[in-house]
Amino acid sequence: MGTLWQDLKFGLRMLAKSPSLTAVAVLTLALGIGANTAIFSVVNAVLLRPLPYKDAQRLMLVWETFRGRRAGVTAPDFKDWSEQQGVFEQIAGSTSMNFNLTGTNDPVRLSGARVSASYFPALGVQPVLGHMFNAEQDQPGAARVALLSHGLWQERFGSDPGVLGRTIILDDQQYTVIGVMPAELRLWAASPQVWVPLALTPRELAATGSHRYRVLGRLKPGITREQAEARMKSIAEGIVPKRPHSNTGISVMLLPLQEQVVGDVRGSLLILLGAVGLVLLIACANVANLLLARALVREREIAVRAALGAGRVRLLRQLLTESVLLAFVGGALGLFLARWGADALVATLPDSIPRLARTGIDTTVLGFTLVIAVATGIVFGLAPALQASRVDLNNSLKEGSRGTGASAGQHRLRSALVVSEVALAVVLLIGASLLIKSFVQLQAVQPGFRPEGLVSMRLALPQDRYAEPAQVVAFYRQALERVRATPGGEEVALTSHLPLDDSGFNLAIFIEGRPALPPGEVQMTYLRIVSPEYFRVLGAPLRAGRGLDENDREGSVRVGLINQTMVRQYWPNESPLGKRFTMDDNEKTPVEIVGVIGDVKHFGLDSEPRPELFVPFAQAAPMHWNWIDRSLNVVVRAHTERSGLISAVRQALWSVDRNLPIYRVTTLEQVIAESVVSQRVYMRLLGLFAGLAGLLAAVGIYGVMSYAVTQHTHDIGVRLALGARPGDVLGWVLRRGLRLTLLGVVLGLGAGLALTRVLRTLLFEVSVTDPATFAGVAILLTGVAALACWVPARRAARVDPMVALRYE
Repeated sequence: MGTLWQDLKFGLRMLAKSPSLTAVAVLTLALGIGANTAIFSVVNAVLLRPLPYKDAQRLMLVWETFRGRRAGVTAPDFKDWSEQQGVFEQIAGSTSMNFNLTGTNDPVRLSGARVSASYFPALGVQPVLGHMFNAEQDQPGAARVALLSHGLWQERFGSDPGVLGRTIILDDQQYTVIGVMPAELRLWAASPQVWVPLALTPRELAATGSHRYRVLGRLKPGITREQAEARMKSIAEGIVPKRPHSNTGISVMLLPLQEQVVGDVRGSLLILLGAVGLVLLIACANVANLLLARALVREREIAVRAALGAGRVRLLRQLLTESVLLAFVGGALGLFLARWGADALVATLPDSIPRLARTGIDTTVLGFTLVIAVATGIVFGLAPALQASRVDLNNSLKEGSRGTGASAGQHRLRSALVVSEVALAVVLLIGASLLIKSFVQLQAVQPGFRPEGLVSMRLALPQDRYAEPAQVVAFYRQALERVRATPGGEEVALTSHLPLDDSGFNLAIFIEGRPALPPGEVQMTYLRIVSPEYFRVLGAPLRAGRGLDENDREGSVRVGLINQTMVRQYWPNESPLGKRFTMDDNEKTPVEIVGVIGDVKHFGLDSEPRPELFVPFAQAAPMHWNWIDRSLNVVVRAHTERSGLISAVRQALWSVDRNLPIYRVTTLEQVIAESVVSQRVYMRLLGLFAGLAGLLAAVGIYGVMSYAVTQHTHDIGVRLALGARPGDVLGWVLRRGLRLTLLGVVLGLGAGLALTRVLRTLLFEVSVTDPATFAGVAILLTGVAALACWVPARRAARVDPMVALRYE
């Protein structure tokens, strides 16, 4: 221990003797370690930290699957599963349901859920106030009760414990608050703010085509995921004879709740973590080069210590102690930068990333920083220490030696470090360039409509006051009239689902005149409810037939428009106009196709269109209104100042019903921008890391070439004295630097071919081996390297031979 303390004190003195070198090394390491710590703090919060539930590894989501695609569960299937499963301690069902909260200041729209009485026991959570639902409350016709989220309790009710037993108005219905749930339940960005009992009705239990329920199960002790999945698949097979039409081809899969919460962000976050890891390696290579240069200056000191009896292991330990000490100082500064960087990441990353708000510097992150500091100290210090400890006493101690001559091995090591820096920078630049090109391609995709000037806001009608479809239709007709009478609101329309914002729900269709499909095969379409003028306001083209009009109302022939994708899939070689089909929505009246609309992007700019059916809101079935909570988007094409128009439209809607919350106020341009926010963020972050890597690589090349010029000043003077031209010297330095660069570029291109394949899922219409990208990165980095070589090359070409010949 005494020797270690002596090494630390000596190391501090040596670092203090070279303040410029120490400052550069510390700042370089702080950037690398800080970026890694910041990214890891996000990865830790989102991916690694266990869910805040007891034995969370036993929590499983149970999904139905059809043709390999995951789907929700039907109510009758959930009922059969609950009665037959035997592998879960608790099995629970839930479905999303939004509510209008009134009677407390302005009306507000709440995200909510209906959950079975077993839901919270399955999670293993208890309310912070009150109690949970019981089996009696989870029955149709029972007294209405509600549980509040911790956030809603704080924001809307001022954290008042007296909220228990209080009556609140949800969708014009009185609910009694019986509990407040803990803050840890907020796992998703759109987590529920209020819960009510599931209380499945006989009508819901008869709906065999409504896959709208999510099933959660807690495995019994000793039961594995595989055993439970096998049991649930067996139950699914047993249901097929009971409901062959709806359940043929239906299977089951289990997914751990942790994986579901993480969703699709795992790959993206790990890619970012890998990218900053490469930046740290480049930083280590730069610092290693600095230490190699410093080792040459210390050659005589090390030789004296060796002559006095210090063995090679002792010298290695001293030099590595100094390296690790340097890394610790860089790590401490990096931790400070990481605190700022983590906050910046949370503000930058998409809100859709779960548990992002829980990001922070905790003991796990501190441990990661400690480990990475020690590891980097060893990584960048080992090679210089090995070189320095391999001292030649005879040459180093003889009179006149200044310890400034680098061996061939040291030259090779410094060159190898620069080559590795360039190669790693090439990999990062290729990845960033692919994402940039992909994003440009994505931005160029036509959404199928004209978003400029389109403003949207959504409202939903409570079921009690608008129980019948005729009441709903009458309200929306009156709302359209009031908005049209508003200055600037002449172009107004309604839609149940905005483009790029909501996928909607899909239904099976049965085309008249065609034989029934075999069991397990079904033709599906996504349903959208619109007003007749919707496509004119949206700016979507009519490709065939006619549009909807005011004559398409209740009591008239049931009609619809379909998109071009639906034509290609179901009527590929004939006109669909006049064709009829029925839908699996309890309505026996067929729908007649009267027109074809161009494809509108509803599932994302990077997703292929799917079959879509547009029906007039006056002909929507009662079940349709229930599925969308009687809610529609009001879309207006603004030709005046938008904020004033939004206020005027809001007042026009409130003039029809003042108790309706108006929410999700946005523009269609914002909707498009938000649909690609993840791609934009990951592109920018990877681009930032790639730019930093390129800069560090250029600095490394400059450092090596600058040092080479310094070491060869005498040789350069001799060449110039013997008749060499400055251009010859310039070319010699440039060729030497570019040889290293080109070798690094070639290695980087090879590594890029292998490593960038992990980006495949993040790219849109861009190959991971895109030749133009690879060539562009190679040319760019070679140009930057040439510029980094140019400065020391010019200095070499301007050497005064008389001065250089005296230089030692």
